[in-house]
Amino acid sequence: MCEKIQNPILRGFHPDPSIVRAGEDYYIATSTFEWWPGIRLHHSRDLRHWELIGYALEDPARTDLRGVGASQGIWAPCLTYDKGIFYLLYTVVKAFYCNMYDTENYLITASDIRGPWSEPVALNNFGFDPSLFHDEDGRKYMVSMSTDHRVPKKFAGRLVLQEYDPLRKKMTGPVRDIYKADRIFLEGPHIFKRNGWYYLFSADTGTGEGHGQTIQRSRSVWGPYEMYQADFMERESEGEAYSILTSRHHEEIPLQKSGHCDLVETPGGEWYAVHLCGRPSRREMRNPVDAARFPGCRRYMLGRETAIQKMRWTADGWLVLDCGGNTPQSEVEAPGTARNGAERPRPLMTCREADRTQSLPACRKADRTRPLPACGEADQIEPLPDSRLIRDDFDTLRLHPDYQSLRVPMDGFHISLAQRPGWLRMYGRSGLASKFCQTLIARRMTEYQMEASACMEFEPENFKQMAGLILMYDTDNYLYLHVSHDEDNGKCITLLKAENKSYEYLADYLPLEQGRTLYLKLHMDDGMVQFYYGYGESAVQEIGPCVDAGFLSDEACAEGWFTGTMIGICCQDLTGFAKYADFDWFEIRNCKEIT
Repeated sequence: MCEKIQNPILRGFHPDPSIVRAGEDYYIATSTFEWWPGIRLHHSRDLRHWELIGYALEDPARTDLRGVGASQGIWAPCLTYDKGIFYLLYTVVKAFYCNMYDTENYLITASDIRGPWSEPVALNNFGFDPSLFHDEDGRKYMVSMSTDHRVPKKFAGRLVLQEYDPLRKKMTGPVRDIYKADRIFLEGPHIFKRNGWYYLFSADTGTGEGHGQTIQRSRSVWGPYEMYQADFMERESEGEAYSILTSRHHEEIPLQKSGHCDLVETPGGEWYAVHLCGRPSRREMRNPVDAARFPGCRRYMLGRETAIQKMRWTADGWLVLDCGGNTPQSEVEAPGTARNGAERPRPLMTCREADRTQSLPACRKADRTRPLPACGEADQIEPLPDSRLIRDDFDTLRLHPDYQSLRVPMDGFHISLAQRPGWLRMYGRSGLASKFCQTLIARRMTEYQMEASACMEFEPENFKQMAGLILMYDTDNYLYLHVSHDEDNGKCITLLKAENKSYEYLADYLPLEQGRTLYLKLHMDDGMVQFYYGYGESAVQEIGPCVDAGFLSDEACAEGWFTGTMIGICCQDLTGFAKYADFDWFEIRNCKEIT
């Protein structure tokens, strides 16, 4: 019996995967947007088990994200490998929710995936999703999508190609359109070569439930490219792409939003594609049918995740899912079971990946939300493959690499792991709406059934001083259980809800005892979340109502819609005096650990 890979392989907010193999090792790079450090890097030896090994962008002097908007920042990395060197392309988006986008494209290189990485080299900025292709003759080319700010736009989708000179470290020669269409939108392009054909591998139809992946080919890198069209590619309109992978006509399957692929060949000659996907909750949270944006659409709190599919080449040289059809599978055959006598393809020369579009496709069905379960009445679900306890006792002098912060690193101005050994000290800085100087660390929400808790000591003196446990999508959308100080109640705790810049306290200011260690907790069942607090880890009480947290999702947030829900701890001091909070530990439990 062959081993199976369980999807998603990277759970929670891990969009736009780009994969490469160096020898026996596989590496995946994923987008991080406004979260710092930039570009997460994972490693595997078998395509089944993946380990976070760090980040490519860790120097704020080289990459400045201060002030970038929600879901802007670092987009769609493309990771390739050529002659012992890793090449990593990415976009820094400085302006997107406007008429004219600012999309700055850069290249960094390293001989070791763990760094050090080179100084960024500026590339052309026609659009986002840059991807590097290494041809057999040693020449290198960058392909990317091109944005169009004109009203009306002249093309629905446009891809451009230009040569890159690695010796002069600059773009060279003409910029040429290699794809233009008035109906089918493509982005996230990669170019690779096999048996004399150049293949253009692109994401299609946005980032929502209509998302997919197309493939085209040409005898010249400059085109013209022919799009693969087959009978198994179901289409409902001329505006739909011919997708070799998509979930758009199968709302019932667990891996939705599938597309934005990149390819890798195993040492044994097997082919796999990594792609982004999204998992809806069992409760099917949806936007209202009269919502201003994405009416009736399902809400995806986990954001876009990374999955993998086994691929094969047809006799006439096209790439298809090994299982047949174009629907992504939740379980995939692991490497090592290639068919005897199968043709050994020539080595892959990969390019890149991406995906992110101006707007998601309109949902095709009205709101069919099922009744909400009572909080605490969790559906009895089977434990998911990556169910686990993640507990941090802050016993080392460095934060675990899984933590990320917003736009800036958590240096000594924000935190200390040395001032009180065994505790994390967080110095209060800017408020939660700040895009410049927040003190906050967070991990990804990876399941719809989970708990998070923290042990904290904090003695605020003013209502402008706050610290606590947060469930957060972006600076305008969060649920914040926090301790503060009130003129009438003294030290107190409350629960704040921010939904698209609308603010509401969901609990009164409840008095707390001075000098007591406090335990904070949240419990989530299918997107319904209850908060707790108390003076003992096993003696906590509810605070506020059971809240539908579905508004913390790609579809519900008004500004950004490319990341995912994060769980964290934070501290603010709007007086400017940097009042600190001390955290003894922070813990997340998924699925089967919840009793």
